Amino acid sequence: MGRAGVTGFRRILALVLLGGVFVMEGYDLNAMALAVPRLKGALGLEPAAFGWVFSALLVGIGVGGATLAPLGDRIGRRPLIVFGCLGVALSTLATSLSASIPAFLFWRFLTGFALGACLPNVSALSAELAPDRLRATLMSVVSAGIPLGLALAGLMTPMVVAAGGWQGLFVVPGLFAALLAITLGFVLAGGAPETVPGAPPRTKAPQLELFRAPWLLPFGVVAAVLSLNAMNLYFLNSWLPTILPRAGFTLDAAAQVAGEVQLAGLAFGILVSVLIDRWRPGATLVGAFALMALCFLAIGTTAPDASRWTLLLMVGMGGASAGGMALPALCAYLFPPRLLSSAVGMGILVARIGAILGPPLGQVMLGANVAPRLFLAAAAGPAAICALVCLAVPMALRVREAFDARPATA
Repeated sequence: MGRAGVTGFRRILALVLLGGVFVMEGYDLNAMALAVPRLKGALGLEPAAFGWVFSALLVGIGVGGATLAPLGDRIGRRPLIVFGCLGVALSTLATSLSASIPAFLFWRFLTGFALGACLPNVSALSAELAPDRLRATLMSVVSAGIPLGLALAGLMTPMVVAAGGWQGLFVVPGLFAALLAITLGFVLAGGAPETVPGAPPRTKAPQLELFRAPWLLPFGVVAAVLSLNAMNLYFLNSWLPTILPRAGFTLDAAAQVAGEVQLAGLAFGILVSVLIDRWRPGATLVGAFALMALCFLAIGTTAPDASRWTLLLMVGMGGASAGGMALPALCAYLFPPRLLSSAVGMGILVARIGAILGPPLGQVMLGANVAPRLFLAAAAGPAAICALVCLAVPMALRVREAFDARPATA
């Protein structure tokens, strides 16, 4: 479904609802991290046992992104988005009934699988509905729902837990996902994405084109940065509510900080995306990741202090959230529409190879009783490498420019 498929109010409503999918994802992602510190008392489960539970969600997202998401390039975005939201609703509600590590593993994997099928098509459809000159900005405004959802989960946790226990942390996003599935089924138009005249025909496995010239370099850059940034993002989001109490924060205060840093990430991500649209994508991303690395190095060299650490986390974790928002938006500039879902979906799969390492790494550090400041300082390394990889973004952009110029010079 391209811009010709919807007009006026319906297009705006579609973009708002697509943003709602990302809000649902962000809330759902944070739900497990916020529940873990409370499960020791409720179910007798130790926090250090949940490293692979966090990773199960990521494995599911990667598998769903690689196997089902590319179907959106062939049959259309709508069915993948609607049924993906429905799958998230059912599996997240089932998570609230879990009482053991294997049960949490199973349902979090299925939640991730549904998200992986859905999210790349949400990003691709938001790009197709956006005006060309605002593509990255609108894609990031839509994906800003992720840090917004993460923030809402943290800020609402005291109230939700008081009303429904730890189970309420999963019931809320589960019901919201069900509502989104129903609403999107009525609002989104069907049909496969529009093709550019003269473009190669669609293939049964468009994702394989990403591993051949000319798309190997752009995909390699995006996949590398997505992987390293996702490792940081899930390392931090998974363990921040557990680590901060070890530095003197209360459980509720740690949840509040987890919410506040996500709001900062929302603003930071939109700023980065505006600069990608209006300025230089490579320089913007290099600067964002370099600043993130400096913030975590600063945490590692200072004693715990609520005000200072909150400020540094707002900028540092804001950089990680900004990367998660801006990199899919960058794909709209790196790849043609017929490969966009495939690029985002395969990027998610490759990214999860790094992201899966984040929670177990935190689990090992937690078990080794690493000091909170050193625990958080570990995020500086992947951020610095991301900054270095982003130096290749201008070269990746030139690949798309050369590809688009071919028909005119033929």
